[in-house]
Amino acid sequence: MNKSGIAIILLCFLAAAAVVLWERRKVIKTMEEIERMLDAAMTGSFSETTFDESQLSALETKFAHYLSAAEASSRNMAQEKDKIKSLIADISHQTKTPIANLLLYSELLMEETLSASAKENMEALYKQSEKLRFLIDSLVKLSRLENGIISLSPQQASLQPLLESVVEQYAAKASGKGLSIYLYDTDISATFDFKWTAEALANIVDNAIKYTEHGTITISTVSYEMFTRIDISDTGSGIPENEQAKIFSRFYRSNVVQEQEGVGIGLYLARQIISGESGYIKVASVPGKGSTFSIFLPK
Repeated sequence: MNKSGIAIILLCFLAAAAVVLWERRKVIKTMEEIERMLDAAMTGSFSETTFDESQLSALETKFAHYLSAAEASSRNMAQEKDKIKSLIADISHQTKTPIANLLLYSELLMEETLSASAKENMEALYKQSEKLRFLIDSLVKLSRLENGIISLSPQQASLQPLLESVVEQYAAKASGKGLSIYLYDTDISATFDFKWTAEALANIVDNAIKYTEHGTITISTVSYEMFTRIDISDTGSGIPENEQAKIFSRFYRSNVVQEQEGVGIGLYLARQIISGESGYIKVASVPGKGSTFSIFLPK
């Protein structure tokens, strides 16, 4: 091969090397630009700029369009959350006084001398007003939890004060039905938000009282390596097996208990709270013999 042929080969090789080097630099530049975009998106400061297709790859441009759309979606979600927050506050504010007045005037009228039928109607009105207040309060709490307006703050603590507070809250209601609540003392700890876990447990205890005609409601705890279990057991009517997977659904109420008070949101709210603490709830029940709700909280 003569010298001119060798020179041509060398020139081709150098040209190929230059192309590879240029392409490599372009890829590196593209990756650096994408990394910059991601950093900006993570800090919430991303904004799409005008791209020169001769300098930036199509991948960069498409990725920028995607991040821009995601940023817009995030802003829209934030605005929607603010609207929901405002709506919840309005509902809570606007309904609190009328419901309180309904309850007050119902109590005043029940103290008057009324016929048997009128007194029965007033008692029904009072109960329905209480039911409405509970429903509004539960929906407001649930909406605040689901939309992140209220956040849970789990901390490791002893379960005994938590369980005692729930028992104290429902002892009178249980006694009024001829029931008793028995709490097994415990020195076990778990990680939970005191206020909201008390709310979840209270909803379960309240259900146990509603659907138990005689007997005892017991509360006990079991410690595992990663979780602590709280068992709330009753001797009530029990839950049919084909309904046990449905009872934690929003507004679900069994046909068997339609005549009982309640709106079908207590167990759903309880599950949302416990799930928010990285825990979970299970139920075991035998119709006619009672139910046990087991709440698992992280250690």
